Amino acid sequence: MNISTLMQRDVVTVRAFDELVAAAKVMRQRHVGYLIVTEPDLASGDEKPVGVITDRDIVVTVVAPGENPQALRVGDVMTRQPVTVQETEPVGTALREMRRIGVRRLPIVGTRGELRGVLSLDDVLDSLAGVFDDVKGTMRAGRRTEAALRP
Repeated sequence: MNISTLMQRDVVTVRAFDELVAAAKVMRQRHVGYLIVTEPDLASGDEKPVGVITDRDIVVTVVAPGENPQALRVGDVMTRQPVTVQETEPVGTALREMRRIGVRRLPIVGTRGELRGVLSLDDVLDSLAGVFDDVKGTMRAGRRTEAALRP
């Protein structure tokens, strides 16, 4: 199964020059803890991921040390040059990258490096849960069929 079948296409993005407090408000309004920081590629018009910022980044980097969030921009806190995976890759490739760098989400890009979506561990777990439900249902159906044919 490739990544494009599981990824979320409705991605919440911000710019590096956006105020940090505004980004935090976007997280609250959209009920997300992960924003992809993008810049337009002037040649293609595509949005390219240049960073990511999480609610945890804000807490650990700004709130806990007592920094003034009003004085900061997203670019001051974001993780630059995020690891990305192409949407045509198998899900296993994304999972290996997540494990290697210790994250739960990855920006997903197209062949030109343009942002196409985001894949989270939750997306993968939801898919696996559906597969396990199908397996369980198949086993139960088999028992029902056998019981009906051989009372």
